[in-house]
Amino acid sequence: MNDKFRSGFISLIGRPNAGKSTLMNKAIGKKIAITSDKPQTTRNRISGVLTDENSQIIFLDTPGIHKPHHKLGEQMVKIALNTLNEVDVVFYLIDVTMSYGSGEAYIIEKLKSIKTPVFLLLNKIDLLEKAEVLPLIDFYRQKMDWKEIVPLSALKGDNIEMLLDLASKYLPEGPQYYPTDAITDQPERLLIAELIREKVLEKTREEVPHSVAVEINIMEHRSEELLYIAATIFTERSSQKGILIGKKGDMLKQIGMKARWDIEKLLGNKVFLDLWVKVKADWRNKDGILRTLGYLDK
Repeated sequence: MNDKFRSGFISLIGRPNAGKSTLMNKAIGKKIAITSDKPQTTRNRISGVLTDENSQIIFLDTPGIHKPHHKLGEQMVKIALNTLNEVDVVFYLIDVTMSYGSGEAYIIEKLKSIKTPVFLLLNKIDLLEKAEVLPLIDFYRQKMDWKEIVPLSALKGDNIEMLLDLASKYLPEGPQYYPTDAITDQPERLLIAELIREKVLEKTREEVPHSVAVEINIMEHRSEELLYIAATIFTERSSQKGILIGKKGDMLKQIGMKARWDIEKLLGNKVFLDLWVKVKADWRNKDGILRTLGYLDK
């Protein structure tokens, strides 16, 4: 190990759909957080770990900062803002295809009040003409004193290596917190539940909004080769339950099949996935259910 090994925590924050989960997954090289083109996909603070011979970076992928409309939303924003003073570096991602507005102004005001070094990451530059990037950098440079400004494409991987090299210089000298081959500190059950939820968002598109949660009920080896997983998908209305199940159960089969492929890749094990759908009215405003699903401290 390098004599000056560096290790520390980096929080990824930004508006919903800014590309935080995509950046963390790309940096680590494996899917840890679910991604979607729908906003507010990440609900928990997901930790991803990246280790090389000189450093170990622990990423905290936080929920998108937005105006909450229910208790779950309030908790998501609280999780994101609480990380700002807990980490060594903050990565603030902006979707360059979106106009500057009150949401970005609110986050920047919060960032001005912290002492943590903040990197401004202008994400999705692959969707802009090159001539548009410099004026954008100049515009945001006037908003506050950023430690670094890095234009990048999280999806394509553009400038991510440079970003990680820069970030490691801001980390303190310290120990290796996790084994070299560790990529997350999240329990398998949470990762599996999130992968199932991702497939719900993917397959149902606009018909079922973010009123869906997943709970892993059973996870046990039925043989050396086969892992049995039973999971319940909760939604808020009977009409959404019908959409999730689909005609003759077809939608639920598609969700299960796609989720099973990703779970098998994650675990390196054959999986039998048993999915159920239940209605829990207004669950996003009920503390007991939020605690059961891991969104509130118990």
